Parts: sequence; C-alpha cells; structure tokens
Amino acid sequence: MLKVGLTGGIGAGKSEVSRLFVSYGAVLIDADRIAREVVEPGTPGLAAVVAEFGPGILTPEGTLDRPGLGSIVFTDPERLAALNAIVHPLVGARSAELEARATTGDVVVHDVPLLTENGLAPLYDVVVLVDAAPETQLDRLVRLRGMAPAEAQARMAAQATRAQRREVADLVIDNDGPLELLEPQVRTIWETLKERAAGTP
Repeated sequence: MLKVGLTGGIGAGKSEVSRLFVSYGAVLIDADRIAREVVEPGTPGLAAVVAEFGPGILTPEGTLDRPGLGSIVFTDPERLAALNAIVHPLVGARSAELEARATTGDVVVHDVPLLTENGLAPLYDVVVLVDAAPETQLDRLVRLRGMAPAEAQARMAAQATRAQRREVADLVIDNDGPLELLEPQVRTIWETLKERAAGTP
C-alpha cells in the first residue's frame, strides 16, 4: 500500500485531481468530506463545536451553519485553532479507520487541504501538490464559486503560502491551465504512484 498525501490551496483544482485518481483506481480518503461527517447532527463532534462556539452556529434545523462558522474562524486565527483542535483528531481517527481497509498494492490518496499547515507531510509516503498561481485561485473562487473577492482572499490568506506547499511536495501538478492539460499530468503521476505501490523503485 502506498499512502499519498494530496494537497493544494483553495481553488487550485484538487477536487478534479482526486476525481481523476479515483477513476484510475485510487482509494480516496477525503478529509473535507470526513470533516463534514464528524460534525453531523447527533455526533460528539457537533456537540463539542457547539460547546466551544455557542448554539448560534447551528441552523434552525440543528445542522452546523458552515458559512456562519467560516465567517468567524477565517478572520480569527485563535478561533480557527480552537475549531481545528476539535475536528482534526476526529478526522484523523476516521481516516485511519478507512485506510485500514485498503489492501497491499493499493494507492491510498488522502485528500488533505491543510496538509502543509498542520505539518502532516511525514505521515505519507509521497506528497502530491496541485499547484496554481494565487491569481488563478482567486479568479476561480470568484468566478466559479461566487465568492466575494475579499472573502476569497481571506480564505487564501488563512492557508499556507505557495512556497510553503512546494517545500513539502514530492510531486507537483501544474493546474494553471485548462482542464485538457491537467489529465495527462495526473495520468503520468498515477503511473509513478502505481509503480511505487508495487514496490518498483
């Protein structure tokens, strides 16, 4: 089994790379998806978040008000750290549980947005970075996700810098261009990962 850490800044195109890896046969462990699962209604995770941030971060239906919580934590590093201290251990435990189901020869791709920020690179055999220029990220967040420029910039500023991500990466996918330039790069990296998983140097 090869453990791969897949990371990239918001708007870099990591989700598309994850989708391609899965289409080739990767086992995907999506930290963002797990982070949503561990704070669903009725979970200890949601109870802990409410205890920390107050009932005001719940919707009338009793689910987590993500935009509301985001507006608190993405402008206040201390509040973000408090949220991470609750959610990250839960995500780590669930990720380990899912990884344990993989078999020899599998390429297990951990989609981890904050891999660099949380010093998680040593946990993986290979770190793959989906890289895009900050201006490309900003354009995608505003144009494709409908974010206000100030909100997009705040989200980007809360993450590691491009240079910090490149420092921990073993393999880099350049995603500044159109989609048709992305797939051949991902396919090439996939072949490298499969060879590593099979024990080929």
